[in-house]
Amino acid sequence: MTDLDRVHWQDEVTVKRDEQVAAAMVAELAAQPRWIIEGVYGWLVAVALRNATTLIWLDMPWKVCLAGLNERGPWKGAATAAHEAFLDWAKAYRERTNSTSFAGHQSLFDGFAGAKLRLVTRDEVADFLTKSAKS
Repeated sequence: MTDLDRVHWQDEVTVKRDEQVAAAMVAELAAQPRWIIEGVYGWLVAVALRNATTLIWLDMPWKVCLAGLNERGPWKGAATAAHEAFLDWAKAYRERTNSTSFAGHQSLFDGFAGAKLRLVTRDEVADFLTKSAKS
């Protein structure tokens, strides 16, 4: 599995990778026979979708996301101020209009012609994983 944070960021979380380089990395990953890519960067997801057969959108309510982010804690040991700024950014998910927003993800999901699944609760995720493990 590839975490798009590791593609988007050149170092831990302070220097963004050149967008053309990041897109080329994703295109190379998505050219493999089997792959899973996870992340919120819609502009990078769009590169991968050209080769995708299935799209799964985890569209959880903010309180569920916040609980998970708080449980995880600061990513890569980020300072408190940086973590709080990240939480503010994450909270604005439904208000933003760029490719990392709800609207951006909705557009990718609606435009995807392959198999797709939108999971909106932890129970739906658990059921999906249980069924997938049995297949």
